Amino acid sequence: MLSAEQNKQITEIGPGTPAGKLLRNYWQPVALVEELETTRPVKYVRMFGEDLVLFKGEDGRYGLMDRHCPHRGADLCFGRLEDGGLRCPFHGWLFDVDGNCLEMPAEPPERKFHEKLKATAYPCIARSGIIFGYLGEGDAPPLPAFDCLDAPEDYTFAFKGLNECNWLQAVEVGIDPAHASYLHRFFEDENPEESYGKQFRDSVAGSGIPATKVLREYSRPSINVEETDSGLRLTTLRELEGGQTHVRITNLLFPNAFTIPMSEEMNITQWHVPIDDVSNYWFAIFTSFGDKVDRKTMRAQRLESCSLPDYIPFRNKANNYGFDIEEQKTSTYTGMGLDINTHDQWAVESLGAIQDRTQEHLGTSDIGITKYRRQLLGAMQTMADGGEVKISRTNGHELRGPVAIDAIAPSDNWASSWKEADLKRREKSGWAKDPWQS
Repeated sequence: MLSAEQNKQITEIGPGTPAGKLLRNYWQPVALVEELETTRPVKYVRMFGEDLVLFKGEDGRYGLMDRHCPHRGADLCFGRLEDGGLRCPFHGWLFDVDGNCLEMPAEPPERKFHEKLKATAYPCIARSGIIFGYLGEGDAPPLPAFDCLDAPEDYTFAFKGLNECNWLQAVEVGIDPAHASYLHRFFEDENPEESYGKQFRDSVAGSGIPATKVLREYSRPSINVEETDSGLRLTTLRELEGGQTHVRITNLLFPNAFTIPMSEEMNITQWHVPIDDVSNYWFAIFTSFGDKVDRKTMRAQRLESCSLPDYIPFRNKANNYGFDIEEQKTSTYTGMGLDINTHDQWAVESLGAIQDRTQEHLGTSDIGITKYRRQLLGAMQTMADGGEVKISRTNGHELRGPVAIDAIAPSDNWASSWKEADLKRREKSGWAKDPWQS
């Protein structure tokens, strides 16, 4: 349980707020690369309560600037892509991706006024199908060498979706291993051969045991959390019969992402990026340690559940997430369909636009959430004191992994078994680096 002041501190993200300042000091997803694969690659973006324009210059570089021209405030989302930048249609002022003003056609050339003015702009970089931006102060930190950002292009797929709630409660569902036994419970197990691109529908580590069966029948896990250079590692153990243990390794990537196993060969790394205090976009990178990703299939699957161009879920608060009482009785625990994103969406949005954490009562299974909040509050205090937050930032280029995996292991040797399983799939992949080597 947090105080009202602490809850305010870790949820509000506007300019000058503690959480807003912290999150801006990390690379954050801005848009999917595919969103700018159009005849006119200019897009309105709202993030951290700021109205911005994202564009792709003629040289292939991405620019992210204040939406309003610094001249008279005209909307640059209607700007023209020409002459090496984005030109305001009002008076022809031209800006490059760094915010430099290249031309002011109506001004006397000898005055050189354009050299004295610069638009608010943020650096951008594209990785694994996502355009990342750095909205913080000073030089941008190195982009972490996480598996999802280091993998060859053919082994990743990126997508996004909208949550109508505060960013923090959306992140916290990803570091809550206990909820999967109920929220994502299926009463029937799917054929693993038909489960491509579907989380929890595959068998566990080639064991032939469906993940849905493990989660359904073993609902009281033991959860251990340890701090890492990138955030937190969560180890979730479910004791099975015959001296075996189901081991699930997941990670918080500080400050607002997590990585979890999706299947034997695929992981999901997901950021929750604030649009404002009461809405956020999730950006996910699916990373394969096996075959190349079938992007066409995965994209088609996800377009069955949302509408473009804003990636708004078809199932949402307005239609009660498609709740069906007969389905709840016979097929899924929620009665809200087979897409676990819908389950998560209901869970986080039902807490309110901004969860009131003064009214909650955390248990031992919430250890990941407790430690995460301590990290957030500690990092904010460090910044307030003028210090530098190092978690997942200053050493980003040295970070590897982190490991996220499901495995069935001997109960007396589970600790080394999951590492061995991970190293085996990395060796098989041909591209994934050993996360235990510096």
